Amino acid sequence: MRIILLGSPGSGKGTQATRIEKKYDIPHISTGDIFRSNISKQTEIGIEAKKYIDQGLLVPDELTLKIVESRFLEDDCKGGFLLDGFPRTLVQAEALDKELEKIGKSLNAVINLTVKDDTIIKRMTGRRVCGSCGENFNLYFNKSRVESTCDKCGGTLYTRADDNVETVTNRLKVYKDQTFPLIDFYGKKGLLATINGEQAADDVFIAIIEALEKVK
Repeated sequence: MRIILLGSPGSGKGTQATRIEKKYDIPHISTGDIFRSNISKQTEIGIEAKKYIDQGLLVPDELTLKIVESRFLEDDCKGGFLLDGFPRTLVQAEALDKELEKIGKSLNAVINLTVKDDTIIKRMTGRRVCGSCGENFNLYFNKSRVESTCDKCGGTLYTRADDNVETVTNRLKVYKDQTFPLIDFYGKKGLLATINGEQAADDVFIAIIEALEKVK
């Protein structure tokens, strides 16, 4: 299965991607995770990407394409993949089509998670991440039992630098301006399945699997 997962920041893509990855035994390719890894290692790509991410802006196409194209060459992608956070623009979507054509492959489905803006803002500004194990909590929806302490490993919870109202609001605007056109792009190709991301995570996953089973 070759799947794209669309949805605004905070729509629950990460949660669902983990489940889809396990269900279909395909690698979850998250450009966000790749960039964050490079930022933490202070690589050349990471330093450049951080300039944009800290402002809530999309990383330029050229930089993103360089990372994604190299990832496709790895052995675990031969049986399919799940793309999360890519493509985000029409330029990236068209480049992806060309890249897949080169290797004689095509997309099976594009899953689009829809969530209201006010829910997104609460999800992201309330998010707290464990500095030790990476577990996520939320002040509004999933509080840790002890304030600022991870239930899983006892590590200290922190707020990501980009999880503030101003940056989140800007990210939503950028998403609508640059990524909304992809909904029409993939809709015309007959690949799009729109899922209500406001539901409980288990219900969202059930709806996603139902959509994917139709295109297997």
